[in-house]
Amino acid sequence: MATEVRLTGIVAGYEAGPVLHGVHAALPAGRVTALVGPNGSGKSTLLAVLAGVLAPAAGTVVQPLGRPALVLQHSAVPPTLPITVRETVAMGRWGERGWWRRLTRADRALVDEALEALGLTALAGRRLDTLSGGQRQRALLAQALAARSRLLLLDEPGTALDAEARAAVHTALDLARARGVTVVHATHDRDDALRADHCVALAGGRVTDTGTPAAVLEGAARPGAAPDRVLTPDVASTTLPTSR
Repeated sequence: MATEVRLTGIVAGYEAGPVLHGVHAALPAGRVTALVGPNGSGKSTLLAVLAGVLAPAAGTVVQPLGRPALVLQHSAVPPTLPITVRETVAMGRWGERGWWRRLTRADRALVDEALEALGLTALAGRRLDTLSGGQRQRALLAQALAARSRLLLLDEPGTALDAEARAAVHTALDLARARGVTVVHATHDRDDALRADHCVALAGGRVTDTGTPAAVLEGAARPGAAPDRVLTPDVASTTLPTSR
């Protein structure tokens, strides 16, 4: 039976100091959760904790879903990597297969399925460094789908993308939801947040509200709640030091 991901009293940060301060949140299993909040509110740091690449200084994470798949913005990936789109997507199987083993027929079928789902079949032989930013983002999303992880984490995947690439993000989220994957994605886009099943609002490294996206966003627009701050970037973003 699917089990929710739960964070209790999470304190986490980097050398400059803590970014998250006593975060409590329950992320429903098999559903899409949108993390909203201005840049610097702790969304990327929270994803890093969930991904296991940043250990919290305090608090506990109950994450019973196994190895997560983390998708960063395409700009966080070196555009000059000398690999093809297919090879990029096939890397999604490394978590289960290992990079040193040949892919099985089943692995290759999963890669083909992910390429088709993200509209990349025709680009499979192209080098990653010849693609547009939106196409690279689609390749990263396909890689995550090929991994078949039960927990999918996305750090503002739709930022600065064209309509086709943003539609691909929606496709990936819809496919993951249909497969019962637990998805957590950070976003500044109201429409993207409203497509989710659940919403967690952050400000200053603390959870300020949780619930349905409509309720959380409506609450942010009430008098005294600084209506645009939940979804509007306003300061330099908190980043993962290992990837940006």
